[in-house]
Amino acid sequence: MSKSTATANSSNLRPGDGVGSGRAAHFRIPELCNVAALTVVILVAQLLVLVLLLSGSELSWRRFALLSLFVQWVALTSAGLLCFARPVFLRLTLLQGAALGFLLVMISTLLVGIASDRALSGGDLLIAIDWGAVFRQQAIAGIITGMVLRYFYVQQRLREQERSELQARIQALQSRIRPHFLFNSMNIIASLIAVDPDTAESVVEDLSALFRASLNDVGNQVKLSEELALCESYVRIEGLRLGERLEMDWRIEDVPSTLRIPLLTLQPLLENSIYHGIQPLPDGGKITVRLWYDNARVNVSITNPIPESTIGDGTGSATEGNRMALNNIRSRLEVLYGKTARLDTQEQDNRFVTTLSYPYALEV
Repeated sequence: MSKSTATANSSNLRPGDGVGSGRAAHFRIPELCNVAALTVVILVAQLLVLVLLLSGSELSWRRFALLSLFVQWVALTSAGLLCFARPVFLRLTLLQGAALGFLLVMISTLLVGIASDRALSGGDLLIAIDWGAVFRQQAIAGIITGMVLRYFYVQQRLREQERSELQARIQALQSRIRPHFLFNSMNIIASLIAVDPDTAESVVEDLSALFRASLNDVGNQVKLSEELALCESYVRIEGLRLGERLEMDWRIEDVPSTLRIPLLTLQPLLENSIYHGIQPLPDGGKITVRLWYDNARVNVSITNPIPESTIGDGTGSATEGNRMALNNIRSRLEVLYGKTARLDTQEQDNRFVTTLSYPYALEV
């Protein structure tokens, strides 16, 4: 992967659909165009039928059947209108969206009410419409619709508040570049300016790519190629410092082109391996990075040698930095994916193995 590719990829990181992506204040109607949602609508509508039946003076199967037919028609036609109008809601403000949702339900209730009145009259157009009954139907529908829309509004505000808190938490976990790495990079640049200005310029570009990524929207899911470009930028800088002591073995299997990964996930793990596995060894060593996709999960394995003084302590390092870094990354993954993501470490044949796994559904 070339220098220009790495820089371009890093500068074009796009906001994801999850945490940290900017969203305007639009009123969002839940997805109603699926079997599960329609089942809930039918069950809630039937519960309303029971309430209306028990609140009336007449308890009969005929009234129960008529109420069920009327309420279910109103519920299903309203759900259909709201479902097909969802793209319109995304272009409206919060107040406009709520007003449109209320209006659609009221129109549906009015049309079904008039149709049911005509059906009960036997289709005789000479019989006047019972506007009193239609008005009562509109009043009941208006009260219930207002309560439901209020519930949706409160739920939306709660989700936005949780998203803001989540963004702040991930920001604290993501936007960290170790001071020692910054100082080492600056020293490399200073030493190269006089003897190799082209390489010094290359280091500046790599360092700026890493900093640009750390300041990007938190919670981003970027293309795997973009995350690997950041890793290569970091390895190039460390390669100038460590020289032949650092050997990389990239084993990126044939993964789907649409595969995405949380921004700055691999780079901190790679930095951890270099800082705690290669730097303490006089002769250096090899770091193996393997990535593959299997059963709707992304799997990553990073292996580095263990200094003799730390073999058997389960950390791969004599310092607390390793444990703190891994706990930091583990916390970030838990925020993004919950308990479905895993970050484990173990020692195998005097090598420290870090394995990462998280769920990802491919885009179609």
